[in-house]
Amino acid sequence: MTNTVIHPEGWAPAKGYANGILAEDGTLYVGGQIGWTAEQTFEAHDFIGQMEQALRNILAVVEAAGGTAADITRLTWFVKSKAEYMAHQAEVGRAYREVLGRNFPAMSLLVVADLLEDEALLEIEATAFIGKR
Repeated sequence: MTNTVIHPEGWAPAKGYANGILAEDGTLYVGGQIGWTAEQTFEAHDFIGQMEQALRNILAVVEAAGGTAADITRLTWFVKSKAEYMAHQAEVGRAYREVLGRNFPAMSLLVVADLLEDEALLEIEATAFIGKR
């Protein structure tokens, strides 16, 4: 089986991981995305701003593989603060729909003690089905 590494054009190089792997069967595995930009800098320091950026990053990987938001089948969220997530429910929904529209894949949300990047407030990974290549 041949897998293809997916790396959106203009993004800083991923070091020690892939942003996306497109399997031969058309399944796209998007590595955990955090709220930094393509240059790997944090412009947003609040939960909603980082969430929007992480979702935009996921969409960029999906689009680089030839897909759309509608192709996303699963999201796994890792958040550092349950309280912060719960306090922003209305904003979470609005921001989600703004980036990914009305596609609601299977989702899981886990509260974690920490993330590798100190400034990151959350990380989201995704699975999409782009179709057979």
